[in-house]
Amino acid sequence: MKFVVWVTLLVAVGCGNPPARQAEPVAAPAVRAADAAPAQRARIVFLGDSLTAGLGLAAEQSYPSLIGKRLQARGFDYEVVNAGVSGDTSAGGVRRLDWSLEGDVSILIVALGANDGLRGLPTADMKRNLAAILDRAKADGVAVLLAGMEAPPNNGPDYTRDFRNVYGELAKEYQVRFIPFLLQGVAGDASLNQADGIHPNTRGAEIVADLVFKELEPMLGRPTK
Repeated sequence: MKFVVWVTLLVAVGCGNPPARQAEPVAAPAVRAADAAPAQRARIVFLGDSLTAGLGLAAEQSYPSLIGKRLQARGFDYEVVNAGVSGDTSAGGVRRLDWSLEGDVSILIVALGANDGLRGLPTADMKRNLAAILDRAKADGVAVLLAGMEAPPNNGPDYTRDFRNVYGELAKEYQVRFIPFLLQGVAGDASLNQADGIHPNTRGAEIVADLVFKELEPMLGRPTK
């Protein structure tokens, strides 16, 4: 019942407008050839939409930030990059790949598709876009954690089924770690969401962080500190 409530709200509200606090990446200052370049930290990049960006939350309350704090507390020296953009679709994720995979990216968390489902975009297109992201990550030697989403019911049961199957099929084909539903345990629960009924509140974001970290942890290896 909670899930039905959540997807109904998703149809009405959507995944939000771009939060004002997000900024364009700033180019690093030039370094003279004689200067020793600092060692790059391995990156964990979260490629997603408003659910990843943390719409309606302070930056430090988004689930990627919460995971970053947990990594640091457990001695893992990763740079966490929140590449969540409100309103983004799987096609938008493909367009942002060059920037998202800059630097020493070790792990890519792909959490896209909510806005594809909201807009009723063809599931074949979404699958092709997500596959392009997985292909690029594989070519770059980047490990992937794929997070699935559920489509709102207004497009009918066939669309809902096909949408859900995209994630499972890709996870199996590419042999990547997989979370079937990013908002498992949060969607549809008013006490865990903001007033729009879609975006997690601080407690909801903590639950999402727990879910993601459970699948991420086996990919980390040994702590470096």
